[in-house]
Amino acid sequence: MAEGHTKPILCLDATDELLFTGSKDRSCKMWNLVTGQEIAALKGHPNNVVSIKYCSDSGLVFSVSTSYIKVWDIRDSAKCIRTLTSSGQVISGDACTATSTRAITSAQGEHHINQIALSPSGTMLYAASGNAVRIWELSRFQPVGKLTGHIGPVMCLTVTQTASQHDLVVTGSKDHYVKMFELGECVTGTIGPTHNFEPPHYDGIECLAIQGDILFSGSRDNGIKKWDLEQQELIQQIPNAHKDWVCALAFVPGRPMLLSACRAGVIKVWNVDNFTPIGEIKGHDSPINAICTNAKHIFTASSDLTVKFWSVRRLPGGPP
Repeated sequence: MAEGHTKPILCLDATDELLFTGSKDRSCKMWNLVTGQEIAALKGHPNNVVSIKYCSDSGLVFSVSTSYIKVWDIRDSAKCIRTLTSSGQVISGDACTATSTRAITSAQGEHHINQIALSPSGTMLYAASGNAVRIWELSRFQPVGKLTGHIGPVMCLTVTQTASQHDLVVTGSKDHYVKMFELGECVTGTIGPTHNFEPPHYDGIECLAIQGDILFSGSRDNGIKKWDLEQQELIQQIPNAHKDWVCALAFVPGRPMLLSACRAGVIKVWNVDNFTPIGEIKGHDSPINAICTNAKHIFTASSDLTVKFWSVRRLPGGPP
């Protein structure tokens, strides 16, 4: 268990050696998974840290708070080297001091960023803010385009690659819809969805997970839907998968298993192939806000101020 945040933990990312956590206490922490020690605290966010991503290729960490993405170089004593804003501004260094935060937050055209995702190649960053997703090219830290088409805030997104090595971005919105954007060679300007998944959920989408051609979406309607990305159709749905909002989804590495977690603190394990329940665990007494995995562990971030580590080997239905 990782302890050290003073408020609920909202987001996570992990490699086999490192864990990154973001919290309502306006900070991110970086942990060494081998020793269990906290390595660094990334501070100075204007408010809750709602999304965090680590790019192992570049050694950069991206953390989101209000309408900002802070870019940290953790190879150089965890320094904030850029601040990106939802409207597409790029500011050198850390722009989140008290004075500049007020100036930019009140600027027109800024929206809260709800989640970010990195392309599998690590060259693009996708930021869901307002009803759209802004695309950043990371080699130059330049905004290059926008994904549009939702009529409510985009709450979550995930990125995979097509057979032709293009990015495929899937978005989930408060408008109850899941949309898919297949991007071409050159990404510029405003891009509309390649597909709208029907039927929509009965409430906002909170989380998405892709493996191969299979997509799962979890919603505030307590349900989970399983979609076929290639056929672009609904395969199965479980309307009351949980007794509360489905807040997080993740695949178990090396196993045909899906994990889902809800606001009531329950983690469920599902068979991916036939979408049947395998087991459940009362993970936390408070809401689970995020799940991520590495080769050996599952990590759950909760409003109880902790991140719990679960062994993949000891999951229900797995080998002893």
